[in-house]
Amino acid sequence: MISVIASILVKEQSVSSFLEIFQNNVANVLAEDGCIEYMPMIDADVEIGDHRKKSNKVTVLEKWESVAHLERHLKAPHMQTYREAVKDMIESVSLSILEPAK
Repeated sequence: MISVIASILVKEQSVSSFLEIFQNNVANVLAEDGCIEYMPMIDADVEIGDHRKKSNKVTVLEKWESVAHLERHLKAPHMQTYREAVKDMIESVSLSILEPAK
């Protein structure tokens, strides 16, 4: 199993449109072979440690059975459609792809 944490900074004026488009694609991703979890999250409005809420940050938590499943996901037609729909709304994307520590 692998986990992915995708941090997406969205243009302030586009956050609600972005989340609507993203949410409309979640069922497609969850139906993919090898998808264990796929969930968009937003920053909690708390001040703990060095955490400060960013109202334009969306973090996606993903779990996949394997790297091969993740690679197929990235090429899926619904992901191409999603990327095209949100490309002008996004400031930056950062990925962490993780595997269990041994």
